[in-house]
Amino acid sequence: MSYTALKKQLLTSPKRWLVTGGAGFIGSHLIEQLLQLDQQVISLDNLSTGYTKNIELAKASATSEQQARLTVIEGDTRDPETCQAACKNVDYILHQAALGSVPRSIDDPIASHDSNVSGTVNIFTAAKNESSVKRVVYASSSSVYGDEPTLPKVEEKTGKLLSPYAATKAICEVYADVFGRCYGLEISGLRYFNVFGSRQDPKGAYAAVIPLWIQSMLDGEQVFINGDGKTSRDFTHVSNVVQANLLAATSTDIESTNSAFNIALGNRIDLNQLFSALRSALTNLQPSLDIPDAIHRDFRDGDITHSLADISHATNQLGFTTITPTEKGLRQTVENYAGTQ
Repeated sequence: MSYTALKKQLLTSPKRWLVTGGAGFIGSHLIEQLLQLDQQVISLDNLSTGYTKNIELAKASATSEQQARLTVIEGDTRDPETCQAACKNVDYILHQAALGSVPRSIDDPIASHDSNVSGTVNIFTAAKNESSVKRVVYASSSSVYGDEPTLPKVEEKTGKLLSPYAATKAICEVYADVFGRCYGLEISGLRYFNVFGSRQDPKGAYAAVIPLWIQSMLDGEQVFINGDGKTSRDFTHVSNVVQANLLAATSTDIESTNSAFNIALGNRIDLNQLFSALRSALTNLQPSLDIPDAIHRDFRDGDITHSLADISHATNQLGFTTITPTEKGLRQTVENYAGTQ
């Protein structure tokens, strides 16, 4: 089914959705789309890395009637009872709650394991205990490809993991397969490739590169590039990730269950190109900005060198297509952080 057809179907047949990590970057965009489609939505977030303001922004584009369909729970996926209560009478679960960032996981592997693995197992367990749940879609990561050098990345071919974060996501994929085999739970994993967009936190030691660089440029601060800048990524606008979640949750193709999918655009740019694109977009908006050349520093531990996705599996099984290409997504994101949207 196409995404356009799916949205029409959901408008005529509303469902009940649980979004874990609902106050986060991706979770709040999922909530925004679901509310616009007249769905009943539950947000579960412990606010450790998410923000109440993201929920408010997600509600802003909804009518008062649509906003009334949202239930917000401040709770932690590491607590089994909280997960079970949140899953009650839910049709679909979009599990986004996690501690992101490779460097964070290297600094504190236990925290990453507790949140990403234990929290995910709790959600899977609650889902298999709740008869109403039709499917769980969970956030995996392109980090599971590790040191596998082949480009583009295909789902069946992974290498040695390079960080505790990557290990947590790989373990979650193992658990998803086991829960499917042991309990018949329908689960789909989405391997995100460098998602970006509005509401992504630009502050803190573990900020993602795009919001960090945009904010640094706006603040007149120096931008640092790890390595020689030839490291490349398949940067993916959040709108494409929202599409993938809804398609994966509702797909009637049996091949779409108990499987992992690359969610990306299938193209890449390197960090030098990214810096140039962001600087150009910002100076077009604010000609008075004086953005100096970036400074290169040591390559970051745990990072892969190149990332590029083969998205044919998601295209063929889910009907996934590109809603927002990289150039358009970067422009929209720059405009958002610059305050012109």
